[in-house]
Amino acid sequence: MGPIWTHRWGSGPPQPRAPPPQMLLLLWVTVTMASVVAGGGPGGGSVQFLAVGDWGGVPDPPFVTPREVATAAAMGHAATELGADFVLALGDNFYYEGVRDEWDPRFQDTFERVFTAPGLQALPWFVLAGNHDHAGNVTAQIAYGHRSPRWHFPHYYYSLRLSLPGTNASARLLVLDTVLLCGGADDFGAGGAPRDAAAAAAQLSWLRERLAAARRDRFVLVAGHYPVWSAGEHGPSACLRRDLRPLLRRHRVTAYLCGHDHNLQFLWEGGVGYVVSGAGNFMEGSQRHGGAVPPGSLRFFYGAPESPGGFVHVRLEPAAATVTFLEATGRVLHRVVLPPRHP
Repeated sequence: MGPIWTHRWGSGPPQPRAPPPQMLLLLWVTVTMASVVAGGGPGGGSVQFLAVGDWGGVPDPPFVTPREVATAAAMGHAATELGADFVLALGDNFYYEGVRDEWDPRFQDTFERVFTAPGLQALPWFVLAGNHDHAGNVTAQIAYGHRSPRWHFPHYYYSLRLSLPGTNASARLLVLDTVLLCGGADDFGAGGAPRDAAAAAAQLSWLRERLAAARRDRFVLVAGHYPVWSAGEHGPSACLRRDLRPLLRRHRVTAYLCGHDHNLQFLWEGGVGYVVSGAGNFMEGSQRHGGAVPPGSLRFFYGAPESPGGFVHVRLEPAAATVTFLEATGRVLHRVVLPPRHP
């Protein structure tokens, strides 16, 4: 059974770089997706996806890095062998200054011609923006969804409802724009004030409403580019610790997924799992902010400089959410099982 799309649109056309506040106040998107592997294949009876961040190549020929190429190939193998219904792209999709317009050749050079493995060909990509994307034209990335059947980026932030096949259980994935929430279009700008306070407040209001509406969902996942907690070079985002972390805890969110730091991490704090998957293009081993995360919260960290990259596989079943950290070699680095929010 294919995806079922339900869009609810407000008024006002998107503008380059930053959305007008009235659009953020009025526009939201809800997507309902039925698993495309219900009852068959390696993912039968579950919803599965791959999560990769900071995968966006380079701005000069050949417009890719060896790690991006290796990660793309390994994602294809994982989709075939483990199963996957979609890919979640966690931002910094095009280094270092995003794209100019929806016809920018970077869409072909860094995306379409790279993620070509048979296991990825039929998978939709659900996309969010990172700080390097905001250095360019994010509305062009949104518009590109009308040109590519794989690329789904309906708005700066949006909601996906996932139905677990063969059951009455559902999951919710809430996709955020943390740059609009926290500001910062460079690598170390996160945690300051947003450029548009009204737009940030509108996104937080939307998130509160969506989290409240998800109270019956078996799993709730939230995704953004900036980390709430990270031991890496960039470290935690003060803005998200202040504004997002209390919501994640209050609503018993299963996990928050992000990128920004170029490595793989799992942290557990306050009943919420924090997944960092930012190893799609670069790999950094720095634990500069190891002392800035809660004691005992860092359960896994991998950033070996010689590594060819990595990503995450998430499997949602009625009884558990399983998060597997994979290196681009295919090696399983770490696996964690998270409980459902309610039976």
